[in-house]
Formats: sequence, C-alpha cells, structure tokens
Amino acid sequence: MDFERSLELLWRDRGEARQPTRGRKPKLTLDRVIATAVALADGAGEATVSMSQIAKELDVGTMTLYTYVPGKTELLDLMVDSVLAARHLPGPGEPQPDGWRERVRLYADRTLAVYREHPWLRSASSVRPVLGPGLMAGQEYLIAAVADIGLPPREVTAAAQSIEVYVQANAALSAETAQIEQRTGESTDAWWVQRSVFWEKYFDVERHPAMTRMWESGGYDADSCEAASDTFTFGLERLLDGIEARV
Repeated sequence: MDFERSLELLWRDRGEARQPTRGRKPKLTLDRVIATAVALADGAGEATVSMSQIAKELDVGTMTLYTYVPGKTELLDLMVDSVLAARHLPGPGEPQPDGWRERVRLYADRTLAVYREHPWLRSASSVRPVLGPGLMAGQEYLIAAVADIGLPPREVTAAAQSIEVYVQANAALSAETAQIEQRTGESTDAWWVQRSVFWEKYFDVERHPAMTRMWESGGYDADSCEAASDTFTFGLERLLDGIEARV
C-alpha cells in the first residue's frame, strides 16, 4: 500500500489528487467511485466488494478505476473515512449543543447511526485508524467538548479517548447485530426464542442465584433492541458522571 498516496486521496480537498488527464473527459469522479463502493458494501459487506464489481456497477472497465484509486486497500480507506465524515459533527465556529454532555451525546448518537447504516465499518481498525478528515473531525469534536470543563491536558485527551473507545465498541456490537440479522434473515429476539430450551432444561437457578433474582424481578424484561439501548445509555452516562466528578 502506498501510504502517502492514500493520504493524498483522503485529503484531496487540500491538494491535487490524481485524476485522469489523458484522452476523453472522464465520466467518473472519485467521489462517485467511493459512493458506489460504499453502497455495494452496505448490501453485501466490504469483504465481498471487488474492483471488478464496482466497475460493472459504474459501467466502466476495471482498469479505469485504477486511474482514480491505486487499489482496493486505498479504496477501503476512502470508504471508511467517507462514512465517518457523514456524521457531520459541528466543527470549530459552528453551532454546538448546549453543555459538554449534550455534545458528547450528539457524537455518540451519530456514531451509532453510521455504524448501523454501514455495518461493515466495524471491521475497520481503531488501533491503526484511517487518518482522514472523517476521523480527525470526530476526534477534534470530542477534544473540544471536554477541553474546557476543568481537566488538565492529559486528562482531557484521556477522557476524550475513553469516550471514543466506549462509543466505538458499542457501535461495533450494534453493527455486528445488524450484519448477523441481515445475513441470516433472523432477528436476535427470534434467535433467543429458538433457544428457550436452554433456560428450561439446562439453566441451573441454584448456580446462578443473582441472575435468577434479576429475572424474577424484571431485570431481563426488555427485548434485545431495548436492552442494547439501555446498556449503552447507562454506560455512557456513568462514564460522563465519572468525568464530571473528576472535575
């Protein structure tokens, strides 16, 4: 992979990304290539998307795509950053939600939304991320949200990174759920219903008294969607409580 070429394409609004310059006027744009690849990945997963599939969808020769992007690795970087940028988080000087907690909630809600819309995004590395405008906009937004609440600089970055990791982890779980339901055609609740025999024949109430007590008192009454939402909201709010208490 040509790392600098990937960066050049990711940050093409800052310079001159390579475009076809010979022959007839190009019928494509790089943005259209990316959007087509994203749409194909949304339908079948990024692993199944090939340059030939994209070319067929765009009604061009496969080699034509290589005049826009060097290969699939660079294209995947562009796809990831494109959907992250679609969060449209307010930038410097733009109207912001009132209060730092509301700003974090906006980040969380929009991040969850893009992972649900593009479940393949969960396969993107958060350890070695795509260093594009979409990622940087999210990190700038989070840093700005907690920068002035009274923490020292290293705790500001630690707080922002803690929020980012928590949100991404839960967004990835949500995306995995969507992928499995899409692939199998079966909802998570239906999957559990089919396994009711486990609770009837194999679950030992004496070995799991705490779980049994919660079951009997309504702790598991929510369906899978409600439970996931409750879990995410509870954890995020307690994380923000901890940051606020630290201040």
